[in-house]
Amino acid sequence: MQLRSTLFRVLAAATLVPTLALAAPKTAPAQAGARPSKQYTVEQFMATTRLSGASFSPDEKRILFSSNESGIFNAYTLPLSGGKAKALTQSKTDSTFSVGFFPKDERILFTRDQGGNEHTHLYVRTPDGKERDLTPGEKLKAFFAAWSEDDSAFYVLTNERDARFFDLYRYDAKTYARTLVYQNDQGFNFADVSPNGKWLAFDKPRTNYDTDIHLYNVETKEMKHITPHEGDVDFSASTFDPGSTALYFLTDQGSEFKRVARYELATGKVEDVERADWDVMYTYFSRKGGYRVTALNEDGRTVIRVHDVKAGKPLALPQLPAGDITSVRISDSEKRMAFYHNGDRSPSNLHVYDFGTKKVSRLTDTLSRDIDTQDLAESEVVRFKSFDGMEIPNILYKPHQATASAKAPAIVWVHGGPGGQTRKGYSPMLQYLVNHGYVVLGINNRGSSGYGKSFFTADDQKHGREPLLDCVEAKKYLASLPYVDAERIGIAGGSYGGYMTLAALAFHPDAFKVGIDVFGVSNWLRTLKSIPPWWESQREALYKEMGDPTKQEQMLRDISPLFHAEKISKPLLVLQGANDPRVIQPESDEIVEAVKKNGVPVEYVIFPDEGHGFTKRKNEVEAYARMRGFLDTHLKAAGPAPVN
Repeated sequence: MQLRSTLFRVLAAATLVPTLALAAPKTAPAQAGARPSKQYTVEQFMATTRLSGASFSPDEKRILFSSNESGIFNAYTLPLSGGKAKALTQSKTDSTFSVGFFPKDERILFTRDQGGNEHTHLYVRTPDGKERDLTPGEKLKAFFAAWSEDDSAFYVLTNERDARFFDLYRYDAKTYARTLVYQNDQGFNFADVSPNGKWLAFDKPRTNYDTDIHLYNVETKEMKHITPHEGDVDFSASTFDPGSTALYFLTDQGSEFKRVARYELATGKVEDVERADWDVMYTYFSRKGGYRVTALNEDGRTVIRVHDVKAGKPLALPQLPAGDITSVRISDSEKRMAFYHNGDRSPSNLHVYDFGTKKVSRLTDTLSRDIDTQDLAESEVVRFKSFDGMEIPNILYKPHQATASAKAPAIVWVHGGPGGQTRKGYSPMLQYLVNHGYVVLGINNRGSSGYGKSFFTADDQKHGREPLLDCVEAKKYLASLPYVDAERIGIAGGSYGGYMTLAALAFHPDAFKVGIDVFGVSNWLRTLKSIPPWWESQREALYKEMGDPTKQEQMLRDISPLFHAEKISKPLLVLQGANDPRVIQPESDEIVEAVKKNGVPVEYVIFPDEGHGFTKRKNEVEAYARMRGFLDTHLKAAGPAPVN
């Protein structure tokens, strides 16, 4: 549970999926030429199916995954031989996400919350279709943690005892009787349990870039701090090895980037295992330990490494069209590998690779059948120098129809976080806007993940100032492109990006023509005081990142758009989930009310069955249609006619 990855979750439907980026040119992409042969409706774009997760059935003949094929996420299975997906759950109101098959039978585990409120419970479904809540109760949050080595039990995290902290329980796989393994009174973040059940690994954040690892001996009940250090160093536990002899972890000690290291449980010896010129995002072992999978964050794309442990060398991955392999899952027999593959013009599709035959089978076709990929845009990584010379990486989408003689309006898109990252990959929302003639620049302002420790920490307690100035400089960069209309540039973003949108309109009122705020913060004092109770273990780190509302009230007032709303003079669209526990509805209610007093065009849409992000297709359709309609009215229509 890393703070910067959970603070304000990058919005599910409005984010850039981690995928391809072959190079990082410092110039704009070449002009594409002709207008696309067809422009598509929002319904056609949102007919694309979203998938996640992968778990092999015990006989390894089927795959369990999550899909929003029905318009809301449910659990499905697919035969490895191909065919139509079968829905195992049929929720019509609450998004349901599969966890996995039981290792030895046809039961499955899945999670579900209530209308996006993030009070996630863990359920079991039996082959006859009956469902049972394994974590019943009100206002609690639960996660699946791991299976025991012999498959007789599984581990679950729940904050039912104390809403602030997650305790670890061991559940009997047959009776579901449970035993408390660790009562968490100190705000540790659980990371992993060793296969033999003897060791627990926890992270303890002090700031967003200074974290320690603690090891707990279940038998002796002793907790040991294993990463004493000076200065700011990030240590985060990843996984125990299958033999329960070592803990693998990530650290940036002495480096700009995170690498893999290992700690021997018996001796305390530490040694480096794997490094790259980019951050390692995670590493883990297959169940039997034959393979170790590592993911790198390489300039806005995901690069997977699969290590053959016995052979001591990397495994050659299958050759696929342009895009990224992600979300690798190796079967218990270690004969097969499930993974997703995606690209800028191709949403994630589920594949299975047979290690013996080297055969790759694609199991899904998720892109809307109405859409020709040639009408979609391929993004490029571009960079510009900001006001102080700092180099800012971005993901740029150029419409086919944009030319020097037919200049296009443009949008600076700001990711969530703080500390998120705009990445290459398929986004139906962005492709929809680009398809209808909008240039989109997904900015990775200072403070974004993936570009080293110095860049990541460059925004701390500077929000509303330096990172926002990067966005203003992004507008200048767009204005310099020959196919962009410099007079028609707006700003938009989700979550923290929504805050940046409001801040841009309030603190730089002449920079952008319009703003779109999706689930964004308007009042940091209230947001920081009303964080969900289960963030308690990260409160101190959050305050060091953003500011302490009890000690730095004036600073937080100074950077909160709500207290400067009288300066907002440009059209604004606000989208808000009624059940959002992170950015609560009053954040949007009050900024809308305040801006309306200025006589400014304001559109406001509340989604009664969503939380912090969109999980229901009908809401995505409405939200993105409202976004385009707003832009067409207040940005596209504001410019001159195309030059013939």
